[in-house]
Amino acid sequence: MSHSEPRRLVILGVAASDSHAVANHLIAHALRGLGFEVENLGTCTPVEEFAQACEEHPDAEAVIIGSLNGHVHEDLRDLPAAREAGRITCPVIVGGNLSVGSKKDPRDLERLHALGVDRILQDPAQLLPALDELRASRTADADRQRLPVAS
Repeated sequence: MSHSEPRRLVILGVAASDSHAVANHLIAHALRGLGFEVENLGTCTPVEEFAQACEEHPDAEAVIIGSLNGHVHEDLRDLPAAREAGRITCPVIVGGNLSVGSKKDPRDLERLHALGVDRILQDPAQLLPALDELRASRTADADRQRLPVAS
């Protein structure tokens, strides 16, 4: 990343009821290696802590939440209120094992979107492309807002 490019900051953590740390550390390490600044909140992170981190880092381009124990739906029950209150305004990305048991229900993904999750990743390799796509989309939206209105 050159000095002329703005820093890329993400907020990373593991869902509230989940103490799985290895993937969290690997993702933080990989993102830092790509030039990202990572505010890593670690394991067992409630929505409130993600919201506080967003307030402290309003330039964060995403909140990335991992979950391996399958209880992410319950862990993110406060996400709609935090988003509605404007405490988490950047995109929210969730990845990992997102439901309990071996049978996966496609409605689990719909439920996460209904909670306010913007992207659901099945594989850590999808993270950088998702971040780049979200950044490009936000840049395009900002550019459209700056265009003069024709009269």
